Amino acid sequence: MIYILPLLSVILGYVMALILKPTNRKNLKLLLAFSGAFLLSLTVMHLLPEVYEASLHDHHGHDHDHSHNNPIGLYIMTGIIFQIILEYFSKGAEHGHVHGSGHNNEHDHSKMPWLLFISLCIHALLEGMPVSHHHGMAWGIAIHHFPIAIILTAFFINSGLNKTIVMLFMLVFAFMTPLGTLLSEQLHFIEHYFTEISAVVIGILFHISSTIIFESNEGHKFNLAKLLAIILGVIMAYFLQF
Repeated sequence: MIYILPLLSVILGYVMALILKPTNRKNLKLLLAFSGAFLLSLTVMHLLPEVYEASLHDHHGHDHDHSHNNPIGLYIMTGIIFQIILEYFSKGAEHGHVHGSGHNNEHDHSKMPWLLFISLCIHALLEGMPVSHHHGMAWGIAIHHFPIAIILTAFFINSGLNKTIVMLFMLVFAFMTPLGTLLSEQLHFIEHYFTEISAVVIGILFHISSTIIFESNEGHKFNLAKLLAIILGVIMAYFLQF
């Protein structure tokens, strides 16, 4: 299930974009707000406490009883900075911002947007790594990727990108998160540094989910529907069993 959920969410989003050709951005933004709140809540309520607890005992058996000796915060900040770097190349596609990049040269003339593709794949791969130990994160990532897949598919098709290329793009993107989960289970290196890698992913998720929540259409103001979507995301994440 932890492999299937993130995979199916992207494929379902891709198919829905092809069939329904969604044009109502307000509904997509509400779905994004819900997914951002759900993902952020999972990270704060479940993943973050467990990573800090695990970091109190390093691989050499040393205890980090004092906060200034615990480097986990540095790894989280590294994740935030790394995600900012990724977004420089992806133009914010991780949080549904590709519509603002429609006139960039890299997306014109039906060319494959390689920088966006590579940065999104790296992002999705890293997101999948904590899932091997925290199965509930599969739900958060699946809900996060669903509206992103819809927005990406619609954007690429409207940009004139070949439909076969769009399909291959979305399939590879869909498999990246399950691949990250598989690698974290199979590779000893990742297992050995799982706490540090999870902390970097926490930083990535912090940046993405908070950006989704606080971005809005007009003047960065919250309307009632968006507020309710965010509250619902928080409540559902609270009751999700890890």
